[in-house]
Amino acid sequence: MAGNRRATRPGGDPSPLRFIGIAVVLIGLVLVSLRLLPGSPFESQAVARWGADTRADKDAGAADRDTGSPDRSARTAPSPTPSPSPTLEPLPLRATEVQLDAEGWWSWSLLDTRTGEFSGSKNMNQTSTTASLIKAWIVADYLRRADEDGRTPSDAKLADATLIIRDSDNTRTQQFYNTLGGEASIKRLVKMCKLTDSSPADDGGWSRTNLSARDTARMGACIADGTAAGPEWTDWLLNEMKLVRGTGDFGIRKAFPAAQQKQIAIKNGWVDRTREQEIHVNCLAVGDGWTMGVMVRYPINLGYEYGMENCQEITEQLMAAATS
Repeated sequence: MAGNRRATRPGGDPSPLRFIGIAVVLIGLVLVSLRLLPGSPFESQAVARWGADTRADKDAGAADRDTGSPDRSARTAPSPTPSPSPTLEPLPLRATEVQLDAEGWWSWSLLDTRTGEFSGSKNMNQTSTTASLIKAWIVADYLRRADEDGRTPSDAKLADATLIIRDSDNTRTQQFYNTLGGEASIKRLVKMCKLTDSSPADDGGWSRTNLSARDTARMGACIADGTAAGPEWTDWLLNEMKLVRGTGDFGIRKAFPAAQQKQIAIKNGWVDRTREQEIHVNCLAVGDGWTMGVMVRYPINLGYEYGMENCQEITEQLMAAATS
């Protein structure tokens, strides 16, 4: 009886069954803790899989939403408008089939210096002798070489150059030509201005330089872009060519209205070739965005004005084509 009273008395010693129950509870708590502890060998795989699957589902859902609904900025941003290609102003001259009722041989070429596009007669690559037209190059070569050597031409030399360009002075031209090495100057012209048809004269003289209408236009472009006379003297030379006067003022620019003529730089050539019994007349013009060359030769008895008028007539036809 006494033993039974100790087992049930409050505050007395616990019974074996009570110890077993407490141990089971503690073991269960430990196991649960181990299953929830990251990295434990008893970690619940179901929990890990649940977390991974949930993230994947979220990503997939986001992808589905992106696919079905384009980005708002893409919907609202305007499409860029392509920039239009710049449109070049039409030139006052345009290629056309020139009809010229003239005796002898003639050739012409027009160069759009903005695009490098050539047009001209079928024989624009054939050569004739330049006469005074080549003086534009001789003066350009002299001025550029002086600048390259660090020299400034004297006032007297510049006055000589003015007479060569404006009045076509032959004596001063020969002096410049000799200073430049004669034929060597023409070889520099061919190389520097990238001429394809032309060559020095057989006799070495400047007047008989062989130039085509196409290369005449190239030489004009070479002067206009600063290659021929160099950056220091190009504007000076072009201004002198705009001031050509007297008998040398004929041909291409005479086809233009009077108000426009003085804005066009020119150098012409004319000579009677007694050996060939021909007159050779040649015209070079440098305008805004274009250069042009015309060369004619014909029986000597027809006189200079015949060729001068043919240069102008060819130009007038190109001008008419530009306005038609």
